[in-house]
Amino acid sequence: MSQVTDRTALTSYRADIASKKPLSPRQEQDLVVRWREGDSRAGALLIEACLPFVMTIALEYRRWGIPTEDIVQEGNIGLLKAAVRFDPGRGCRLVTYAAYWIRAEIRDFVVRSYRVVRLGASKAERRALRHYRKTRERDPEALAAASGLSVEKAERLLPLLMVRDVSLDDRDPEGNSPSDRIASSISSPEEDVAGRQHHQRMREALQAALSSLTPRERTIVEQRYLVERPLTLEQVGVQFGISKERVRQLEERAKQRMRASIDALTADPSSPQSPTQAVAA
Repeated sequence: MSQVTDRTALTSYRADIASKKPLSPRQEQDLVVRWREGDSRAGALLIEACLPFVMTIALEYRRWGIPTEDIVQEGNIGLLKAAVRFDPGRGCRLVTYAAYWIRAEIRDFVVRSYRVVRLGASKAERRALRHYRKTRERDPEALAAASGLSVEKAERLLPLLMVRDVSLDDRDPEGNSPSDRIASSISSPEEDVAGRQHHQRMREALQAALSSLTPRERTIVEQRYLVERPLTLEQVGVQFGISKERVRQLEERAKQRMRASIDALTADPSSPQSPTQAVAA
């Protein structure tokens, strides 16, 4: 339904701009002068007279598989950029001057829209993409020679050029879609139970490791790691009346004792969730 609506809108747009009459050189110069003096209506008439020319260029790129109305819109942006820079005193018409800007905007757009992963970050990549679309060249050396890319870059670019984007919602005749083959991020009931058991084991091991410390060591560890706003070494040292270097030494000794205790109590001390690594941090 949306495609039919888009085609209808494009048909109406083409019919509307087809009625625009080309300007004579004298009329064009007059409109440019008035526009430069602040007459916005003159600028609108100048642009509108060139819109059929933009459509002509846009149709050259309709085989890229991109909606024509989007290509036309990008071409119109190029026309606006050209109009701002146009100088009728140089002896050429606006459409002649604007052709470069219109094509530049369209080419950049169709290259950016060719893949979800952006291609054409450089002129050489854009040349490679255009060359591949025309020739379907699959030899990295030939593609590199035609585009100016190195052979190594051409080898990395070719797989992206050869494979089109696939919608996750597309379904084959059997009703399967690419999304059906994506691994679920939701854990299974068995994994949930194992995870809870692991966390409980870790909490018990951490409590046992804390109990093995002296009261001063335990206070240092709690205030340095187990509170929402940890204290600095200097702040802890003020509490105990010792230097921050002495606090650091006591902290390091406490961490070593906790590591040994936790490793002895847990069956999987290398787990990413292990409090051994949390204390080591």
